[in-house]
Amino acid sequence: MYMLVENHSNFVLHLKRSPSIRSWSLLVGISSVGLAAAYYSEDSLGWKLFYLAGCLFVAVQNLEEWEEAIFDKDGGKVFLKTFNLYKKLLTLSRAGHEQVVVPLDEIRAVNVEEEKVRYLGKGYLVVLRFVTGFSHPLTQSAVMGSRSDVEAVAKLITSFLELNKVPVHQYLEDSSETDDNDEEEPKDK
Repeated sequence: MYMLVENHSNFVLHLKRSPSIRSWSLLVGISSVGLAAAYYSEDSLGWKLFYLAGCLFVAVQNLEEWEEAIFDKDGGKVFLKTFNLYKKLLTLSRAGHEQVVVPLDEIRAVNVEEEKVRYLGKGYLVVLRFVTGFSHPLTQSAVMGSRSDVEAVAKLITSFLELNKVPVHQYLEDSSETDDNDEEEPKDK
């Protein structure tokens, strides 16, 4: 699953993502190697603690991030939050928490992009495109497997932000510009 809908109303869309089962399995697997090395080795206690701590460090480093996206129409902002356990443990401060805040009216499109995942193939993620030409991924890591989950999240965001609806006044402006241009063209005899 790419992201889960935590809350969806007319004014707030709250999406969440936790580390996947693959990420937790990797954490348990690498930690078990350290535990087994410490248990079965005949080294001193210092070396056993080093094996355990080293494997635990590598396991936490490979753990995916907890991510949130809050689209708030009342406040007119998007909050993209991430929590990284590795950074939190490494710095022992709030460095594991990151937040990006963007005004809602600057988002012009929501797209699904394909990303190569090292050794595993293709992954997909949602990218927010802004008026300024910049883009920002909704999550830091791509999801493996089915593209349909990611497309469903992109469609949900698009419909919530009403990006698929073109304002009526834009059609009127476009048609009035073409009428004016038609009148200004010189007529041949």
